[in-house]
Amino acid sequence: MIRIHSFESMGTFDGPGLRLVVFMQGCNFKCLYCANPDTIDAKGGREADMQEIVQMAERERPFFGRRGGVTFSGGEPLMQAANLLPIVKELQSRGLHVCIDTNGSIISEAAIELLKTVDLSLVDVKHIEEDRHSWLTGLSNKNTLQNIAFLQENMRPLWVRYVFVPGFNSDEYTVRLWGEKLSKFSMIQRVELLPYHTLGMHKYEALGWEYKMKDTAEPSRAQMQEAQKILQEYFIVPVVIN
Repeated sequence: MIRIHSFESMGTFDGPGLRLVVFMQGCNFKCLYCANPDTIDAKGGREADMQEIVQMAERERPFFGRRGGVTFSGGEPLMQAANLLPIVKELQSRGLHVCIDTNGSIISEAAIELLKTVDLSLVDVKHIEEDRHSWLTGLSNKNTLQNIAFLQENMRPLWVRYVFVPGFNSDEYTVRLWGEKLSKFSMIQRVELLPYHTLGMHKYEALGWEYKMKDTAEPSRAQMQEAQKILQEYFIVPVVIN
């Protein structure tokens, strides 16, 4: 059994091709701009078993084509790595492509095994500077960078994601430092720039939480394109605005 928040059919932003996205419940980060704060509580959501997830994936298989598959997103999938691992293996045994969208911050025997098993890891690197990362998420980025190094050492493919937040990680120095630090990992197949948005703000109100970034503006297209241009100087793989 795993605890899930919801499903999304035919997702296009969570890995290659069309995908069934399983949003898992529970996250160890407390990102100030989290779009899904209702997934943070590990006791929320509901239970789902292997059969339910496999049956849903099989129903959607005709839409996956050669590139699509199943993505486990968050919350944070690595929090439930031990229970998720047999589900991933069952899906793969049926010829389905499986990836996880993770903050990469959990290091455990089960988490390491899961990272070695999935076909692709989408790793969010919220900020390359540790103190700023801690301010944003409540935790250091050390484990995230260590897990990226682990994926590199074990020749496991990954995509890296950069949530672009004006006034926080949007200056040229920070963008270049991010590119410089991560471009050394040759197993990175794709870099995704995600624009900060406020679509989850109403969820904070519903939860009775303060949204601390309500005065932060969403980035312009020009800002995103400039960051894309800078990062492309460091990576030979595509840098895309997602």
